[in-house]
Amino acid sequence: MKTRSWTLVVALFLASLNLRPVISSISPLLETIRSELGMSASTASLLTSIPVLCMGIFSPIAAKLGIRHGIERILAIALVFIGAGTVVRWFTPSYTFLLATALFAGIGIAAAGPLLSGYIKRHFPGHVASMIGVYSVAMVTGAALSAGLSVPLQNALNGSWRSALGIWAILAVVALPAWWLFVLRPVEPNHAQTPAPQNAGRLPWGNGRAWLLTVFFGMMAIMFYSITAWFAPAVANMGYSKVYAGSMLTLFTFVQIPVTFLIPMLIHRFPNRLLWLIGCALLELAGLLLVTMSAVPWLAAILLGIGAGGLFPLALMLPIDETSNAQDASAWSAMTQSVGYVIGALGPILVGWIQDATASFVFAFIGLAVVCAAMILVQLAIGSKKAPVKKAVASS
Repeated sequence: MKTRSWTLVVALFLASLNLRPVISSISPLLETIRSELGMSASTASLLTSIPVLCMGIFSPIAAKLGIRHGIERILAIALVFIGAGTVVRWFTPSYTFLLATALFAGIGIAAAGPLLSGYIKRHFPGHVASMIGVYSVAMVTGAALSAGLSVPLQNALNGSWRSALGIWAILAVVALPAWWLFVLRPVEPNHAQTPAPQNAGRLPWGNGRAWLLTVFFGMMAIMFYSITAWFAPAVANMGYSKVYAGSMLTLFTFVQIPVTFLIPMLIHRFPNRLLWLIGCALLELAGLLLVTMSAVPWLAAILLGIGAGGLFPLALMLPIDETSNAQDASAWSAMTQSVGYVIGALGPILVGWIQDATASFVFAFIGLAVVCAAMILVQLAIGSKKAPVKKAVASS
């Protein structure tokens, strides 16, 4: 049983590694891609926004498919979509084709996100915090590796940005066999689990508390994906070299690795959620203000990384905390991620539009700081304690 649990953890880690390279590998190469394909900043932002938008549109469908066909099987199909959408970037002939790869891989990411929350609820009901830590660390590690290595890989692959984007399909190639061996093959279709209520898995559209979590997730996503897409170009716009700007994005992502692991552990030990939520938001706000002042990019990267790295696992934990079974955990996660990612997809587009209009990132990052301040008000409404379980389930 102990060995079985460890194999499930390995499968979770390998699957989660695949959730960000499609997005994070773009930013360090964005100026090269724009130059070769002749894109404006606002159109280039779609390469980040399309996968995020997919996460919003397709998350509810994934939750329903997970109930009908099994969470584990739909997750395996999601990994196929991510891997296929990534590998064909190696052969990208045009900007339109590159957008299509973002769409295809984005569908896979959309399916995997909420279902991994249900996977954790099902297989590790007594270890949610630690498994959210594994999930978050793996996801941030994938983002950090793709952000930090895309430019070196481009240089090593004869200057080909297409190869530097497509090579990240190797993560899916590694994950799929492990998923088959550790998860799918040992699990029968009628996997034993605690019976769920008849309405389990229904998205909680009428639940006010679910909407609070959703708005919080959306604001968090606006800031995270805007920073992921535009932090490196913003640093370059301050007068620093592209290499230095790319290293700042790498620092932003690498800082998140220990934070995403430690925050769930700390909140399990010191369970005042509000304290952790507001603390992370304030750190992110401080980093955004440093960018608007064009001051100390390395410190901005660290503050932004700590803030973003803490907020994401907290956003993942909230729907799991509020529900009592795997189906509802997937459904609440699907709702928060569905609407939240649609909101988040607007962030990179708006930043790109403002940059086109003003030839500066200052006003765009001021706008992100305003969003961050508004998010703190939403966090106050969420509070430090979850809603009673019976009420949460009844509203599902």
